Amino acid sequence: MIRFRTAGGPDAELGHDSRFEFAARLRPPWADGALVRRIAAVALLAFAAVLAVRGDPAARHTDVLVATRELPPGHVLADDDLRAAPRESATLPDGVIREPDRLRGATLTGAVTAGEILTELRVVGPRLAAVAAHSPDARIVPIRLADNGLADILRAGDRVDVVAAEEPGAGGRPARLLAADAAVVLAPGASTVRGRDERLVLVALDSRRATAVAAASLRTALTVVFH
Repeated sequence: MIRFRTAGGPDAELGHDSRFEFAARLRPPWADGALVRRIAAVALLAFAAVLAVRGDPAARHTDVLVATRELPPGHVLADDDLRAAPRESATLPDGVIREPDRLRGATLTGAVTAGEILTELRVVGPRLAAVAAHSPDARIVPIRLADNGLADILRAGDRVDVVAAEEPGAGGRPARLLAADAAVVLAPGASTVRGRDERLVLVALDSRRATAVAAASLRTALTVVFH
């Protein structure tokens, strides 16, 4: 047999090194099993990450309406603002709107990002009124505030009391509370009405108080008190 001189010693055979054999004999019995378990854990984590990114190919998908671009609060939706996109049915939020006719001409209550699914709570409508006012018969009422500067600081989600301003004159009525704990659902930008800038704020109220506020807004100036 031909022998070679190696670092393992003068008589070490080719392919063998006593140092490696000695290190292998010193490894505890559980070391190989722990290494295998670690490799398996890393492989499983990598597989899970791939599945999370890829999604479940066997999951059922449904076409829903999403925004084609970023849209601001108060924007009136048009056809070019919407597109159909498939989403996993099991992950869809409540109140998803699938019919373009229901969204065409609807007003957004808040900013929307590109690709965001549009639901009933993202547009002015009966579902939003019911949730905001905690009442199944709620209504959304537009009110014109006496002070436009007040409208600048109102935001959707604010809770306010609607107050009728004092009516001037001897027979005028004093300031009075029309509705407590109204929910602001939209405070859009200024609009020009009869040659002057005015701000309309939309609030959600139960039907009885909504009627009272709507009637009062026709004959007297209104303001709000923040909670």
